[in-house]
Amino acid sequence: MLTPVVPEGIAACLFDLDGVLTRTATVHAEAWKEMFDAFLLERSEQFGDAFRPFQLPADYVAHVDGKLRQDGVRSFLASRGLTIPEGGPGDPPTAETVHGLGARKNELVLELIRTRGVDLYEASVRFVEVVGDAGLSRAVVSASKNCREVLAATGIEDLFDVRIDGVVAEEEGLQGKPAPDMFLAAAAALGVEPASGAVFEDAEAGVAAARAGVFGWVVGVDRTGNAEALLRHGADIVVGDLGELLEER
Repeated sequence: MLTPVVPEGIAACLFDLDGVLTRTATVHAEAWKEMFDAFLLERSEQFGDAFRPFQLPADYVAHVDGKLRQDGVRSFLASRGLTIPEGGPGDPPTAETVHGLGARKNELVLELIRTRGVDLYEASVRFVEVVGDAGLSRAVVSASKNCREVLAATGIEDLFDVRIDGVVAEEEGLQGKPAPDMFLAAAAALGVEPASGAVFEDAEAGVAAARAGVFGWVVGVDRTGNAEALLRHGADIVVGDLGELLEER
């Protein structure tokens, strides 16, 4: 019989989606790069600036990984000393605004998901199942506005009691990671104090958000060789996959 290895006193587990349970982090990174490279090249041709492409993995990790879409746009543009109009949620993908670039990235990632599908980290999903069997409540906390669609496409939607994603964050005015708002909202929806919650994250911003929310256990998931950075941002431990936290009894 498999049992989850979690500290005593943990009553709920809160999971990021991309990079923790699904193999979609690389798809998001590719979509960010395609969108920003096209934007930067156009500006280079328009204003005569040197073209410096979006760097993987550095720019993805530093500026967009784990964040709400518009926050990622703002962060990366600021790193290049660029400012564009904010725009609004209804902006089309063609708009040269923060929301427009976000919409353009979303259009690209949806196309990649449609053409390639979504794969799961099977052992990590098994951990989610075993956690539920052990009586712990479960939430998925993702910056993505496509969270529900990905959960449905992979057949794991029913594993979670609560979903706090980019759509919910916008509706409820929650700040995105590294602010703790989304994790705190998930804990409140589950009816547990943060100290009784465990957070599982692969992004530095997500780990920092969990630490800022004073959660009882913060687990970093290292898929890209960034274990040291996850520890620096507040992870209590780092694993390569959540399957490492299962034991036979």
